[in-house]
Amino acid sequence: MSLWGWVLLAAVICLVIKVAGYLVPSEVLENRRVAHTAAMVTCGLLAALVVTQTFAAGSALVLDARVAAIAVAAVALWLRAPFIVVVLLGALAAAGVRALGWG
Repeated sequence: MSLWGWVLLAAVICLVIKVAGYLVPSEVLENRRVAHTAAMVTCGLLAALVVTQTFAAGSALVLDARVAAIAVAAVALWLRAPFIVVVLLGALAAAGVRALGWG
């Protein structure tokens, strides 16, 4: 199958999954466990994306300025800094590490 065939197949599968979501009874969606699971899956996917974007370059493990930026941002979040401050501190940390030639 060509690349376009796979793309179209993936699009059809996504459409089928979306339509199937509308067919789920409302009693199932109002269940506390289902809502909690949906929220936790979202958190897990976001965490996986952050880890992948921080520690990977292609298929290799990389430790560079992104790690310092995430560490500084995590400490700022732990100290309950406003979001814009967290972003700026992370950016400054990455810039500082790169300016020192470490990343």
